[in-house]
Amino acid sequence: MAGSMLSVVVSRAPAGARLAVARPGSPASSAILVEAIGARPSVTIPVPGLAADYELRLTRDEAGLPVILLTQPLIATQAQATLAASTRIRRGAAFPARGIGPNGERDRVVLVPKDAPADTSGPSFFPAENVEAVLDAPDTPGDYELRYLMNAPLAEGRVLARQGIVVE
Repeated sequence: MAGSMLSVVVSRAPAGARLAVARPGSPASSAILVEAIGARPSVTIPVPGLAADYELRLTRDEAGLPVILLTQPLIATQAQATLAASTRIRRGAAFPARGIGPNGERDRVVLVPKDAPADTSGPSFFPAENVEAVLDAPDTPGDYELRYLMNAPLAEGRVLARQGIVVE
């Protein structure tokens, strides 16, 4: 799924090898993201946040330029998320909230005023750490939204799901 985390095991990688994600057929120097492999046999990388066909590449530098050693197709399906929380909450009350989605390492579930810009901060949690958390409602009554925000390469700050909440 777009925006999710992908674990890749690489056996017998050459020294200086890197794992890259790129668009198929693009030059070796134009990767969307690159992660050094090092001595560990596995690497966890974020899948780009847009649904599309990509290429997973094993690369290393030769004469200062990246060279593709191996490739494998990577298909990212459309990212989806769901939210669950009470729709009416008392001012300042603690309430349970749940957010399930791609669970990228920088994704978050946040409570913000309705119609606030996507980068607005508020009570939040990271679903990659725990899909459920207890948030504190604001002290100001009004219409709010619980949002699942995906923060993945090519889709930073994209709202995947919204749930209206009235703070009374």
